Amino acid sequence: MLMLAAKSLWSRRLTACLILIAIAISVCLFLGVERVKEQAKDSFARTISGTDLIVGARTGPLNLLLYSIFHLGDATNNIGWDSYQALRQQTAVAWTIPLSLGDSHQGYRVIGTSGEFFQHYQYGDHLPLQFAAGTEFSKVFDVVIGAEVAQALHYQLNDDIIIAHGTGKHGFSRHEDLPFRIVGILQPTGTPVDRSLLVSLASIEAIHVGWDSGQQAQHLTAEQALSHNLQPQSITAALVGLHSKIQTFSLQRAINSYQPEPLQAIMPGVALRDLWQLMSVAEQALAFVSAFVVIAGLTGMLTTLLAGLNERRRELAILRSLGATAAHLFWLLTLEALILVSGGILLGIAALYLGLILLIPWIQLHYGLRLPMQIPTSTELQLLLGIWLAGLLVGTLPAWRALRFSLHDGMTPRN
Repeated sequence: MLMLAAKSLWSRRLTACLILIAIAISVCLFLGVERVKEQAKDSFARTISGTDLIVGARTGPLNLLLYSIFHLGDATNNIGWDSYQALRQQTAVAWTIPLSLGDSHQGYRVIGTSGEFFQHYQYGDHLPLQFAAGTEFSKVFDVVIGAEVAQALHYQLNDDIIIAHGTGKHGFSRHEDLPFRIVGILQPTGTPVDRSLLVSLASIEAIHVGWDSGQQAQHLTAEQALSHNLQPQSITAALVGLHSKIQTFSLQRAINSYQPEPLQAIMPGVALRDLWQLMSVAEQALAFVSAFVVIAGLTGMLTTLLAGLNERRRELAILRSLGATAAHLFWLLTLEALILVSGGILLGIAALYLGLILLIPWIQLHYGLRLPMQIPTSTELQLLLGIWLAGLLVGTLPAWRALRFSLHDGMTPRN
């Protein structure tokens, strides 16, 4: 029976190939969307790792997460420098990373921080930041840029850039008198760091010397700016790492009840999970799109098989006249459909992995998604089994219709 089904499909190889291609495309897109969805969720959850607490002015947890990690929106208030020093001196604290936001460069956020950012900031599975070229800043007017900034703006080491006051596309006022020199370019991370420019806290203070209420009151040279006291009065937020995770909750309670000023400490993992739940609509939309792609492919197969069934009425009648029973015809047509579905699934999987081989570097560079070259997961195998069973169901419909053709009707088809 299998050999007969294979020869039958070979006699209609053009139609069979078109069905195979349609199913393969739908399976490839289905698995591709599913893998992108899962990796986007995983990449989102791994935006930051190794950080136990994020500390900022008292606000909503999601707002603190958005402006400190994703650099979206602005802080409602800052943290006093004395409060930050008190936080660093806590016995439970192993390290801290100060963050000072509020400036930009051509729409990309400028982050004032310290050398501890390069030592302790981690993403993914505790991956550290690495340099594609250059090194971390050491002077006041040095800047380290992310991979996306370097690529989008075609920057190289030792290029001079101008930082703007504010976070708009062009900023409100440009610090024209105090250019920065690029001393380092980070490797891609797939996180907001790729879209950031990193400078020292002293740099943030230096470019705002002579400013009053957001307006530049006097123009200063670099030497004049450096002659001022560049110790910051406040920062926007701080990332905190602890000696032991057991101390996380006790320190969080202590920070949230800090008396000198209202502070808030959040655990990034919990806040990331809550934020992803708010984005579940997009996840469901991707699932619906991928499901309808498969439905469209199977519907195309059903339409083609039903359309070609009328042309095969004489063939089926001849088989009946040679002794084939109705059950033989039913299983023959069903087996043909299963061969097409199985072949389409295998071809779709092959197309997916070929696409991954070709597109993984481009996807990682432009979208920060790390799509792994791994065997299908248990979830993907279950989905493929569902597609195969759906193909089996679709294949039985033309087979059932063939049972209705009588021997006389097949031998003398109507015009």
